[in-house]
Amino acid sequence: MSQFDLTRLEAIIAERARSGDENSWTARLFAKGTPKAAQKLGEEAVETVIAAVSRDRQELISESADLLYHWLVVLALEGVSLNEVMEELERRTARSGVEEKASRKG
Repeated sequence: MSQFDLTRLEAIIAERARSGDENSWTARLFAKGTPKAAQKLGEEAVETVIAAVSRDRQELISESADLLYHWLVVLALEGVSLNEVMEELERRTARSGVEEKASRKG
């Protein structure tokens, strides 16, 4: 199992976002802001779904990596940390998914 995790990727994204390097995709996304990064996130989500429905394992792995990367870029642009998302997930595990989802309706 890889020792690489989303916390490390979050740190790399933050570092590259500040770099101003014209050759950095991350720096370019940050320069274009949330609308462009969110658009890319949406595109990657669709591509991930297509890979899953097609049952293309390698493409699903590749698109999932793209999806997670762009998700973390959007979070960073909006000042939301991975830790905040993980805390929300942890909070939600205190009750059933059906019960938690029902509590959000209204």
